[in-house]
Amino acid sequence: MPWFDGGHADPWDHVESAMGLSIGGEYPAAERAYYWLRDSQLPDGSWWAAYRAGEVDNRERRETNFVAYIATGVWHHYLISGNRAFLKSMWPCVQRAMEFVVGQQSAHGEINWAVDADGKPMVDALVTGCASIYKSLECAWNISVTLGEPRKDWCKARHKLGEAMRHKPERFDRTWESKARYSMDWFYPVLTGVIPTAKASAHLQKRWGEFVEAGMGCRCVSDEPWVTVAESCELTMALLAAGDHARAVTVYSWLHQWRESNGEYWTGYQFVEDLLWPDERPTWTAAAILLAADALTEYTPAHHLFKEVRLLPDPWEAESRETEASERYRG
Repeated sequence: MPWFDGGHADPWDHVESAMGLSIGGEYPAAERAYYWLRDSQLPDGSWWAAYRAGEVDNRERRETNFVAYIATGVWHHYLISGNRAFLKSMWPCVQRAMEFVVGQQSAHGEINWAVDADGKPMVDALVTGCASIYKSLECAWNISVTLGEPRKDWCKARHKLGEAMRHKPERFDRTWESKARYSMDWFYPVLTGVIPTAKASAHLQKRWGEFVEAGMGCRCVSDEPWVTVAESCELTMALLAAGDHARAVTVYSWLHQWRESNGEYWTGYQFVEDLLWPDERPTWTAAAILLAADALTEYTPAHHLFKEVRLLPDPWEAESRETEASERYRG
């Protein structure tokens, strides 16, 4: 699914759009979207950065958070549809994707943001990208448990990544200017569960004044007068994750002024120039609207996905504990 007619598609936004289809009950269409990823997956488990009309449009790199997001989308669709056959059919694809991603994790815990055209690691890490991967590792683990093939190595990778994000800020933005001016670096650790609920509200409050424009939405970057609909939707869900339902409702209520009569939403609004900019109404922005609506209204069984961390228990560990307890009892 391209961003818009004639535009390119990237793996992350393609999955985001597929999640919107699932929420809307368009199960066959959503599954076709995931099967397209399955059928175009590269031998190492990755995808190129962009595609256009079904052909590769950017062979410069393969981004780890783009690759990992398949697990989030597949788990989301399963939660809504209950289609176990779909889950099983996508399992090899998810395994290959997560192997690629975990293979880019350093000994410190962070995950390289990409590999280049030749597969050489592009050694540095993004806060937002790694936060997204953190949620994808949760979803990948849940898929593995549901299918009876628990991957403890993914849990360990997730734990190491969370520790790096919470305690090793020096491992991020090492080779380029800090991206802290981007609002996603501010709220994504809350949205994906890196920052626990107990600390989430205080974390969001610290930079609220930098990023939020009352009556309009969330800025994309702190130093530009531009609010964007997708970031505002994700902030809505981050607020729900932080337990701040009232502000979540308020932020979401501002966004529908950027909606066209046919249901499309503009990317954003430049409020100094009073300009809807850019001249785009992306598929993934509409999907973000649906994800936030679902989180607020609890419309589908997947409404909790970006509000809570729900790691399924390892059935083998539970069985071992039960066996141990039984043996102690008999003894």
